Amino acid sequence: MGDVFVLAEHRRGELREVTLEMLGKGRELAGQLGGQLKAVLLGHGVDAFAKELADQAHEVLVVEDERLENFNSELYQKVLASLLTERKPTLTLIGHTACGMDLAPSLAAELNLPLATDCIGFEFEDGRLLAIREMYGGKLQARVSFLESRISNLESQYMATVRQAAFPLQELEPLGGQIVALDSPLAEEARRKKFIEYVEAAVGEVDITQSEIVVAVGRGIKERENLEIVEKLAEAVGGVLAGSRPVIDAGWLPPERQVGQSGKTVKPKLYIAVGISGASQHLAGMKGSETIVAINKDPNAPIFNVATYGIVDDLFKVVPALTEQLSGA
Repeated sequence: MGDVFVLAEHRRGELREVTLEMLGKGRELAGQLGGQLKAVLLGHGVDAFAKELADQAHEVLVVEDERLENFNSELYQKVLASLLTERKPTLTLIGHTACGMDLAPSLAAELNLPLATDCIGFEFEDGRLLAIREMYGGKLQARVSFLESRISNLESQYMATVRQAAFPLQELEPLGGQIVALDSPLAEEARRKKFIEYVEAAVGEVDITQSEIVVAVGRGIKERENLEIVEKLAEAVGGVLAGSRPVIDAGWLPPERQVGQSGKTVKPKLYIAVGISGASQHLAGMKGSETIVAINKDPNAPIFNVATYGIVDDLFKVVPALTEQLSGA
């Protein structure tokens, strides 16, 4: 028997999407381990989150404390260290977010647990858990084995952070999990860190991460003046215009429109890649899209490896023709 714990991340009244992504994968892993999936929810006034998580997990472990109202890695670590020591899950999953990167390494060091970071997959080989990570800017995928950290003669315990959008959101049968309220182990305020205020990053005129249709353009557009034909396509399909890093670096689109490892991760219902070859850094930011349409004259472009549909032709012929058809002109 091996339970899988997923730390629920929430911010400003909303569960982060990475939490639901981890729960979907966590349910699969718990089944393979013969254990249960348990969501761990820390905070204050989080009853609504607990009810939402109960559909996705066999059990929701809730620690309510006013001091946990806002994320503080020092306090989260104290609570989780106590919980993991007592409950001994086989695997603990934490989002590879700003919060997770602050928390997981220190927590793993305190508990002497093997930690794999920024994971995009997990699998079992000969009964042993392996993590899948990207290396060298996404050019290589490595299957990484964990060091053993025995919690008994038969069980091992691991920790991993999971990249956002690494796993799709799944429509699964509700589990109707039990909500279990736990006493807070906190005896004092945080000494080293204090929450001051939440400052939202400037989004700009459009938030591409919230758009259901994204039309992205790459270096194949050749020059800034040619952006107009892609803008018309985006308008025709009711989408927003985004770009790969070369387009952003050239100053043709603002930084908040960049899709990729050094930009933003998007998961729209439709992603149209125009003149984008598909460098690994770009694929990391859009491969979770529901439907991907790629337009590129190079039949060997890596973008076609992830595309749902591909058009091998000159974008300057294809895009105007598509726009005309879609706009009914």
